[in-house]
Amino acid sequence: MAVAGAAFHPERLPHLRDMLARHVESGFVPGLVAAIWRKGELHLETLGHQAFGGAPMRRDSIFRGASITKPVTAAAAMILVEEGRLRLDDPVDPFLPELSGRKVLRSIASGLDDTVPANRPITLRDLLTQRLGLGAIMVWPPQHPIQHAMAEAGVAPGFELPALDNDAYMAALGALPLAAQPGEEWLYNNGLDVAGILIARASGQSLGDFMRERMFAPLGMKDTGFFVPAAKRDRLVTLYRNDHATGRLIVHDDPGSRFPRPPVFESGAGGLVTTADDYLAFQRMLLAGGSLDGKRILSRASVALMTTDQLSPAQKAGPHAAMFLNGNSGWGLGMAVALARDNLWMNPGRFGWDGGYGTSAYADPTEGLAGILLTQRMMDSPAPPPTYTDFWTGAYQAIV
Repeated sequence: MAVAGAAFHPERLPHLRDMLARHVESGFVPGLVAAIWRKGELHLETLGHQAFGGAPMRRDSIFRGASITKPVTAAAAMILVEEGRLRLDDPVDPFLPELSGRKVLRSIASGLDDTVPANRPITLRDLLTQRLGLGAIMVWPPQHPIQHAMAEAGVAPGFELPALDNDAYMAALGALPLAAQPGEEWLYNNGLDVAGILIARASGQSLGDFMRERMFAPLGMKDTGFFVPAAKRDRLVTLYRNDHATGRLIVHDDPGSRFPRPPVFESGAGGLVTTADDYLAFQRMLLAGGSLDGKRILSRASVALMTTDQLSPAQKAGPHAAMFLNGNSGWGLGMAVALARDNLWMNPGRFGWDGGYGTSAYADPTEGLAGILLTQRMMDSPAPPPTYTDFWTGAYQAIV
């Protein structure tokens, strides 16, 4: 029986644990950390191990966040917009001259020299709404010249983060034609990496330093950043991917590989590491209209803009967007926004995103709910894996 004023049904919370535990017991994931917060009440599940045969999972285990980095980068950009150092609809050329004078492919299948001039300059709004004109071309195996060119240049979206520094990344991207006119088509990923570089150049700081000073420190996000210091390395989980040839999980990234050292490129699209408590603080800040525990990060107006769909119906249904947005979501600034309730958790207005390294984080203003699932199994496709859908089913069925 639920207690009056409670956030969750105590007799239903075990359903959430049972649903998640099945994925650990079956070996689908080595372990996980899941947290849901509502009305000041936190429910947290810590299951399994940081690696198969490794140390037990901890509440403060550190996970590679992947694309749940995107909302954080958008929030960082909006801090600069609020200070007048950036404007959403101004050309980014003064800070990103590599993007000036763009050429655009005549069609997605065109050769790299079959171009027309861009209709207008690229803006910050284009970057945050993923309408830069370059991004994931959802044709597999790759067949278009622009897909091959992006891969050869080291700027193609994928599970491997870019290995170029900011200037080299922009030089490589700037040497390519756009696949679509600025602002016209939703293409996943690259816009948020470019936004991260824009933030660094406009602020005069590295992206990581800016985020740490303006968001992570005020919000108490002590374990979030672009690498894991040596003293915290024992908390970094091992990342696995499915080997399609054998159907078994194999190591994709272990704690001793990339993330224990500062990266060459701080990816605003997918480079952060974080913990459940840290990221939940960020979500709660957005859920509260830009402040947490008396520390204001953004205005309510900025949060409202970030969490409002910015796409046209045609853009949401585009050939490179529909697989991600699934017909029930739009895209605000750096994150998805639910538009239609076609499942338990798809409450219109719910906002957040998933990460390809096994993470899912959304907040629901109507229910006053924030939740995050952290696993270390990479996604097999843009479709959510059963761990995600079971987590969100379990979270919503437990709401009082």
